[in-house]
Amino acid sequence: MDWTSVAGYSASAVLIISFMLKDITQLRIVNTVGCALFVLYGVMLDENWPIIIPNVFIMGVNIYHLTKKEKRTA
Repeated sequence: MDWTSVAGYSASAVLIISFMLKDITQLRIVNTVGCALFVLYGVMLDENWPIIIPNVFIMGVNIYHLTKKEKRTA
């Protein structure tokens, strides 16, 4: 198995795991890791933009909500 496949399968696994979590903060953190792996996978596929763009967007949404929540609790 090549490194590109490892990145793709890892991204899929982490994303699936993230949706099994009940705590929204944990879900967003794990989902962000999965999205980052998908971005890596898209880059490894010679910059496959249909994979990269939505995952960068989802990462941004997750990070926005995580930092917004931190500011509220601080």
